[in-house]
Amino acid sequence: MIDTAYPVATPEGVVLTLRLAGPLPRALAWLVDFFWRVAVMLAAMFFLSLMGGLGAGIVLLLWFALEWLVPAWCEAKWGATPGKRVLGLKVLHDDGSPVSWRSAMIRNLLRTVDFLPFAYSLGLCVMLFNRQFKRLGDMAANTVVVHVDDQTRPAPELQAELVRVPPFALNVEEQRLILAYAERSARLSEARAEELAHLAVPLVNTTYSAKAQLMGIAKHLSGR
Repeated sequence: MIDTAYPVATPEGVVLTLRLAGPLPRALAWLVDFFWRVAVMLAAMFFLSLMGGLGAGIVLLLWFALEWLVPAWCEAKWGATPGKRVLGLKVLHDDGSPVSWRSAMIRNLLRTVDFLPFAYSLGLCVMLFNRQFKRLGDMAANTVVVHVDDQTRPAPELQAELVRVPPFALNVEEQRLILAYAERSARLSEARAEELAHLAVPLVNTTYSAKAQLMGIAKHLSGR
């Protein structure tokens, strides 16, 4: 796996490339969800405090719903909680299909285990040692969290000053990887694009820009 690309083969034989979300964007999404839930609870407590014991009971029910039911419902309906939507994240099954209500409930209920011993320490450790950045809840529910690509953004053009013929024959998988790199390179920093291009040695040499060489080969493969 290069970078955070996660290939998924559909039953129709089409390979989809998903971009996995790492610990940092997921932590930021959790913080957004935490703050909006706190804001709702504080507002509810302010008004329901006037109702005495009945109000206290409603507050407890509301807290339970916001903590366990609402996140699962949001993921089952839209694939993301409000926090994930703000960060451009989405929960999917391992095969790329929309997450079900059952899976959403499982991954959310197991947050109690991922939280141990404090502040999601166990969940973070598991994610760091898992190639798909899965916490225990994701493993049990067979889900992954991915970045949602902007569908309104036009596909990047393959840029290269010169068309470059590959120095040796490439199989179909190698050609597909080079074309995928060329399309993604516009979203990467120059340093990161060069770093990934150097993985293609001996297809490229290091005497000049490895990125430019791969882009030239991609232009050749695309027939441009």
